[in-house]
Order: sequence, then C-alpha cells, then structure tokens
Amino acid sequence: MTGLEPPLTDSRKWWALAVVCTATFMLLVDVTIVIVALPEVQKGLGSSFSDAQWVLDAYALSLAAVLLTSGSLADLFGRRRVFLLGLVVFTTGSLACGLSQSPLMLTLCRAAQGVGGSMLFATSLALLAQNFHGKERGMAFGVWGAVTGVASGLGPILGGLLTTGISWRAIFLVNVPVGVAAVALTLWKVTESRLPHAHRPDWPGFVVFTAGLTSLVYGLIRAGRIGWGDTGVIICLVLAAVFLLGFLAVEERVAHPMFDLSLLRVPTFNGGLISAFCMNGSLFAMFVYIVLYLQNDLGYSALGAGLRMLLTSMVSLVFSFVAGRLSAHVPVRWLIGPGLVFVGVGILLMTGIQATSDWTHLAAGLVVAGVGVGLVNPPLASTAVGVVEPQRSGMAAGINTTFRQIGLAVGIAVYGSIFTSSLGRGLRSALAPTPAMAHASAHITSLIKQGRVNEAFAGLSSAQRGQLVGAIHSSFAGALNDVLWVGGILALVGAVAAATLIRSRDFVASHPEAREEGAVPAAAGAAG
Repeated sequence: MTGLEPPLTDSRKWWALAVVCTATFMLLVDVTIVIVALPEVQKGLGSSFSDAQWVLDAYALSLAAVLLTSGSLADLFGRRRVFLLGLVVFTTGSLACGLSQSPLMLTLCRAAQGVGGSMLFATSLALLAQNFHGKERGMAFGVWGAVTGVASGLGPILGGLLTTGISWRAIFLVNVPVGVAAVALTLWKVTESRLPHAHRPDWPGFVVFTAGLTSLVYGLIRAGRIGWGDTGVIICLVLAAVFLLGFLAVEERVAHPMFDLSLLRVPTFNGGLISAFCMNGSLFAMFVYIVLYLQNDLGYSALGAGLRMLLTSMVSLVFSFVAGRLSAHVPVRWLIGPGLVFVGVGILLMTGIQATSDWTHLAAGLVVAGVGVGLVNPPLASTAVGVVEPQRSGMAAGINTTFRQIGLAVGIAVYGSIFTSSLGRGLRSALAPTPAMAHASAHITSLIKQGRVNEAFAGLSSAQRGQLVGAIHSSFAGALNDVLWVGGILALVGAVAAATLIRSRDFVASHPEAREEGAVPAAAGAAG
C-alpha cells in the first residue's frame, strides 16, 4: 500500500468512515452556516463591516495557509494523530466562537477553527484509503462524497434554523457535542498510519506563504474601510507581493517544497487552479453579500435567507450527481468550462436589482448558478489529482483546495471594498437634495454596514424617513449590482481558462495499481 498499513478487516473501518464523514460534515456545514448567520453576528457583537469580513476570511486564510503543512505533519507523525488534533482544535475553536464577547475574539477563534479544519481536510481521505481496500474503498469514497453534497446543501437551512430559533452562538456550539463524540470514536476505533521516510514540513515556505496571504487580505479589507490611497493599504499590498514572490523563490530552493512548482508546467493543473479560484471567488464569496441584501435590506430572518439560498444548494446537489456520471464519458473541460459559464450567467442574471425589487429577482440566477456549481465540483476535483502520479495526489488535491480558500478570502475582501464604496456613493447621491441628511450619509452608511439600519431613522421626520428608506434601498441595490457584475465576469474568466488550459492528454493513465494505491478520490476537491 506504499506506506499505508494493511486495511482493517473488522468493523473498525466502518467506524473510521463514520468519524471521517462526521468531521467532513462539520467542516462543510460550517462554511455556509456562518454566512447565513453573519448579519446576526454583527448585531450581537456590534461588529463593523470589516469585522464581519474577517469572521469569514480568518477561517479561509488559516485553512489555506496550514493545509499543505498539515499533510506533511500527518505523513511524519501519523494521520490519526493529526486528525485527532484537528478535531480537538476545531471543537475547542467552535466552543470559543460560541462564547466570544468581541469581534476580535471571534476572529481569532475562527482562525483556530481554520487550523483545525486544515488538519481534518489533510487527513480524512488518507484515513479512508488506509482502512478500505478494493471495491469497499470505492463504496467508502462514494459515501464520503454523498456526505459532502448533503452538508453543503443543508448549511443554509441549518444556519437559519439555529440562528432564528436559538441564537447565532448556536451555529458554533452545536459542533461541540459532535466533536467530542468524534474524538472519542477516533481514540477508540481508528488505527494509526504514517508514511515511511516522510519529509519534514517546509517551514520557510509555510511562514512566507502565510505572511503573503495575510498581508493581501488585510490590505484589501482595509482598502474597503479607509480607501485605496491609504498608506497602510499600499504597504500591505506591496508586502503581499514581496512575500508571495519570496514564496516562489523559497519553493525553488528547498529540498522538499510544500508546493512543487513543476506542477505549474502542466496546463491542465493551472486550469484547475484558476477554475478553483474563480469558482469560490465568484459565487461562494458572493453569497455573503446576497445574504446581507436579503436580511439587512429586504428584512428577512436568517431562516428566511437560508430557505432562499437552498435554491442554489439543492440544485447543485442534483447536478453534482449528473456530473459524476458524465465525467466517466465526457472530457472534464466540457463540464468545468460550461459549469463556470452557468455560474457566471447565473450571477449576471441577478444584476439589475432596483429599489423596489424583492428576492424573486434573484431566484432564476440562484438556480442557474446552482446548475453550474453541480457541474464544476466533481470534475474539478478529479482534475486536481488526475494530472499527477498517485504518490503526489495528496499535494495536488491540497493545492487545489488551498486555491479554493484563497479565492473565497480574496473574493470576500475585494467585494467588500467594492460594496462599501458603491454603497456610500449611492447614499450621498440619493440624499444630496437634503443637505442635513447628505451630511450624515457617512454615518448612515456605517450603520447599514453594521446591520443597525433602524438607528439611522432616529429623530427624522416622516418625510425624511421616507426619503431615507428610498435612498437605502436604491444604494443597497446599486452596491449589490456592482458586486454581481464583478463576480459574474470572474466566473466567466474561469470558464475561458478551463476551456483553453484543461487537456485530456495531460491526465495520468489510471492503471489498476494506481487506483489501488491512490490516496485521493475524485471527490477530494469538492470541499470548498
């Protein structure tokens, strides 16, 4: 088994499958569940708009930064040990998130969740490969793939139910008993394995890569709050460029890099990375602003917003099964490229929002985008691992997942900057006829971004209230339209990259022994 222990022959392997699926379910639900609850988190902690962005980006950044290093640590010290540590860190981080008393505390705890999540992502599939063999392995991976689809679909409704029925804190605290049970089962039923002659992690690469990503996202979020001409923003973006270029230099020189740069010579691998970035950087990052529109502007509860977001997640679940079947007969470029076209067209269909629009204006776009998500996810995962030999499939899948998280983090930050600028500009324009209100537009913009719209009406006459209501609706609609245009174009850029770069001849032939020894199945990149 090339460094793996022989598969188990008793019932413990099924317990291992249950534990891995439970951990995967927690991780994937946690992404969408937080998005739906974000407006209530803002109100509960009095968070600024940039604080809200960090609640999401701290998780995505830490997961992206630590994922590849977690895989190296698992090979060196044991997959079960790192998986168990990931469960403990993620569960403890969830408890701390639920008890957070300030935006800073919540952001730091979300970063801890991301570190734990990276350990779980890096080891889950290796544990399944260790415990299952032959036809049973295919069945186990199939069960795991089904769980990823269900988790992504249930996230919005679970987030809405918990937030509306209990509190935003419940979306984090619900992980605690599940995590404790998973820890107990891991200690009791899951066996250890490690890779003989494993190399030590690439610590220089990890440090430089983390510094570059953090500088980039911090600079983008700061630009949305202060402005692109701010000295701090310029310094952060320059540092990001220096660190990320330094990362490439480090990876060229270290003996065992976390990112084998020779993979970039394979056009299909590059097409997969660009597609992964554009997939998460377009629609999934866009969900944050769609939810803010549904709750802060249209006035829906978290449950109401979650129910409407199901249009995308349920359609994507159905079409992921379709794509899974088609991928055995159709070149993946003809699934990923058209899938991203569906995503881009779906996002663009949502543009044209007016002050008088309601949520049904978004419905067609959410459905069309859901078709695209379903078509893209399964073949995109197989693209990540299909162009390398089995022994490098873990690194390839990890890099693809890392680019998904980078796309999410950068997308949220960029859209936040666009949204903030457009919202303020729209309010100033709409309130210009009334000088007193125009003078307060910056303060009103701040209240809207914090989800405290009602406070903006204090002390206003009935006529002024009516004017402000119209101004808020029109400026919110304009800001969301701007964000939707950028996201739609990004998805279409990904479609072009997929169509031009992904080539059938780059795929490594799937020999029987490769299928038997390979650690990562086609669904590996579905987590995003």
